[in-house]
Amino acid sequence: MGPRVLQGHGTENDFVVLPDPDGTAWPESRLDAALVRRLCDRRAGLGGDGVLRVVRSAHVPDARDALGEALPQCEWFMDHRNADGSHAEMCGNGIRLFLHVLLAEGLLDPAGAEAGVLVGTRGGPRRVGARPEGGYWVDMGPARELGRGAAVVGGRRLGGLGVSMGNPHLVCLTDVPVGDLDLTELPVVDPGMFPVGVNVEVVNVLPAGSVGPYVRMRVYERGVGETRSCGTGACAVAHAALAATGATTGTVAVDVPGGRLSVRFDGRTTILGGPAVVVSAGTLTGEWLAG
Repeated sequence: MGPRVLQGHGTENDFVVLPDPDGTAWPESRLDAALVRRLCDRRAGLGGDGVLRVVRSAHVPDARDALGEALPQCEWFMDHRNADGSHAEMCGNGIRLFLHVLLAEGLLDPAGAEAGVLVGTRGGPRRVGARPEGGYWVDMGPARELGRGAAVVGGRRLGGLGVSMGNPHLVCLTDVPVGDLDLTELPVVDPGMFPVGVNVEVVNVLPAGSVGPYVRMRVYERGVGETRSCGTGACAVAHAALAATGATTGTVAVDVPGGRLSVRFDGRTTILGGPAVVVSAGTLTGEWLAG
């Protein structure tokens, strides 16, 4: 029997999940970029927008650099890789799934999950919790504006606002229906503004719903391509939508192709809410691993 693997998603932003509490099943020397790409391959592998390794922070070589003084408070670390094998700083959909897996695997007390626990990420510590009525919330920290920029999407030049949620985003509010935009190719952006790449969101602001502002977005994630959802992207989009009206607080409903997320700003931090589900569990075969 090979190592255990899970598959799951948060609003259809899907991941291969590798339970590895003690860091022995998937050490850094084994989980290289080539293997991540094979795992995420939708034809020859399991398929996913990325890989999440569920591991204690003590077994992650760069955890101290990412977490600093918060390291002792973060028992668990979300070791997140993009589908191209590169490391990723943070993922709002992924971290909800990460908490769901901790609970499903019996690695976390449910009462503690409702109170919220700190999880380590390469974007820093993030507090995530379970809601009694279902679903999960994540304290994503404050949004930080990076300045104005532009992206060429399917031959159209769209102005946007750069926003960091621990990883970089360029949010392009547009009157062009987002469903009409071509995201099959990498959007062209200014490499001077985004030297390590950027996630590009295209956004329609819609008539306000019952809870406040309402937007629809699509996203091209660096290292992945277009995905069905992006949690950090939803937060960046909500910030840009509120900023366009002069607001700094409020709740924004964000529709993505994979479902709906909620983003709340209280003037201090950003709270992302949404579902997560494990779809399957199994083992990798020796035949595939040796391929």
